[in-house]
Amino acid sequence: MWTRLLDNMLSRLVVVGRLTLEGPGRRGPRSFGPGENGPDVTIRIEDDAVPRRLVLHPELAVGEAYMDGTIAIEGDDLHGFLELLTRNRRAGGSHWTISAHQAAQMALRRLAQSNPMPRARANVAHHYDLSGELYDLFLDADKQYSCGYFPRAGMTLDAAQEAKKRHIAGKLLLEPGMRVLDIGCGWGGMALTLARDHGARVVGVTLSKEQHAVATRRAEMAGLSDRVEFRLQDYRKVREEFDRVVSVGMFEHVGVPHYGEYFENVHARLAPGGVALIHTIGRSNPPGVTSPWISKYIFPGGYIPALSEVMTPVERSGLWTCDVEVWRLHYAYTLAHWYERFMANIDRARELYDERFCRMWRYYLIASEMSFRHHMHCVFQLQLATERDVVPLTRDYLYAPPERARMAAE
Repeated sequence: MWTRLLDNMLSRLVVVGRLTLEGPGRRGPRSFGPGENGPDVTIRIEDDAVPRRLVLHPELAVGEAYMDGTIAIEGDDLHGFLELLTRNRRAGGSHWTISAHQAAQMALRRLAQSNPMPRARANVAHHYDLSGELYDLFLDADKQYSCGYFPRAGMTLDAAQEAKKRHIAGKLLLEPGMRVLDIGCGWGGMALTLARDHGARVVGVTLSKEQHAVATRRAEMAGLSDRVEFRLQDYRKVREEFDRVVSVGMFEHVGVPHYGEYFENVHARLAPGGVALIHTIGRSNPPGVTSPWISKYIFPGGYIPALSEVMTPVERSGLWTCDVEVWRLHYAYTLAHWYERFMANIDRARELYDERFCRMWRYYLIASEMSFRHHMHCVFQLQLATERDVVPLTRDYLYAPPERARMAAE
């Protein structure tokens, strides 16, 4: 019965490319899809229980089956398999079982995205308190765990991350001595860059004990402890005023029920004439839900917002929206770099964890890349200010030579 139900589901899901299925309950392979405009992938189901799981919990079960080795992909073509799934979902391929799961998730999404302080701490620990050495295996030298910026073809990962930090610093319109709050400071790279290269005095906050320890140690080693302070603190507990607020790759963990609270806090932290730059993964389609596999194994409590969900609480906060920039394929390029580096160091990853963890991490990195290449994921950068005339009227200041930028400001 479960094999027949799975076949029915796949016949409706695969509308581009081809998926050939081998495995229990069938006499020979069966193919789904027209075989055009997409990858051609063959998989074999190695466990009789998998068809039932795929029908009952499709998104969760397919990731778990790959992690457990109960689905084998011919040639280990995980890129092709996940591209096939992503492109078919984008093309409208679906089934009532998938629609029913998404409807149930939508009904419960506010509960799933509730992130009061204790839960926020636990969610952060799940992902960011993994071994620091794991992240060293695939991140750039500055440990930037967010989208790089690729204004030119062929850039290295390190160059793209440096370009990202320069771009953000430009939008912050920093002057020496300005006080900056870095919400979700990670391992400290952005805060250290703003202090070292722009003369800012920075307070960075994180809920990750691992990140806090690494960032604090980096500040000491760089001789910047007098200008950069890292706190193990929820952003909602900060009380001082700052000239600038920056937040890179943290908003995805806030949760829709807390968006109003978040932007109210950003406004409250900004002194008169203050500017904020919020950098977040986003979706260019309407509000949705988080993949149950991602929620369980990678980012519990995480959610990728639609711009429509973000702007309503921004409007209510009293902040001026000075600029909204959309980065499209930049994160796909970043993830491709991360995957290449991870695979180059996968033997060390196995020593740190195990083979199942490595399969999970491969699935996570490739599925994320496919979402940016073939689905509706992107990156939003919101430049917000307390007053309308704090920021130049055009973006020329970001791209012009320094002397032209100064003339434009005058």
